[in-house]
Amino acid sequence: MAEKTGAMGGVIETVKTVVYALLIAGAFRTILFQPFWIPSGSMKDTLLIGDFLFVNKMAYGYSYASCPSILIPALNVDIGADDFCGVFKGKTERLFGSEPERGDVVVFRHPVTGRDFIKRLIGLPGDRIQMKDGLLYLNDEAVKIEDNGIFTEVYAPQGPEQSMPACANGPVGPGADCIKERSSETLPNGVTHDILNIGNRSLDNTGVYTVPADNFFFMGDNRDNSTDSRVPQTLNGVGFVPREDIVGRADRVIFSSAGRSMLAFWTWRSDRFFKGIE
Repeated sequence: MAEKTGAMGGVIETVKTVVYALLIAGAFRTILFQPFWIPSGSMKDTLLIGDFLFVNKMAYGYSYASCPSILIPALNVDIGADDFCGVFKGKTERLFGSEPERGDVVVFRHPVTGRDFIKRLIGLPGDRIQMKDGLLYLNDEAVKIEDNGIFTEVYAPQGPEQSMPACANGPVGPGADCIKERSSETLPNGVTHDILNIGNRSLDNTGVYTVPADNFFFMGDNRDNSTDSRVPQTLNGVGFVPREDIVGRADRVIFSSAGRSMLAFWTWRSDRFFKGIE
């Protein structure tokens, strides 16, 4: 009997340990940092497919979007932040809130689907934004832009989704160099970052977007391969992003893999480990 009691006690202690670990991990993810894996090429060459980073949730304070979401398609599990913290949805004020800055790389909840997106913050409330021939205008002034050579990658399937890159010199064959024009763009507050250009695309020329109060305007650095605020808010478009949908700021790449799995160590990009995001 003593042995059975001891065995049961061991099981109970193991269960308690697992529960405590899950609670600590949940608190860590909810309050401090959220892991994020880059699934697409919309932020090249600042972020590459397969980059892994932690999102700083303390940067802008907390809203309903700070609560974790759980998506496991194989198990048909799809729990969004509003399922955990929906009672706080609709509030424009953020707990311990601070203002995002133009040029920050930000993770936010898609206003329609609730999925996590990562883009660069371009427009603040009240800003007027327009694209003319691929050049960004902020409040009727063109931003400073300088040529920065080319960005070259191999034309091959990338990441877990095995997506193929778009090329300015395309179409090219498998294994060939896929080239994009690269420029350095400097925003009015002095933030400089690279942008990529593939060619003439429909979003190179737009109307004027005026950012509403308590909303923000985001764009991908891979300008011709990014679904962002230039596309109206739908299942496939982002539109203006409400303040409450912001999750946090991306500051640093922790790990990076060019393969389908992070376990494929021969595809690791060690030069990107702990790389700061600019």
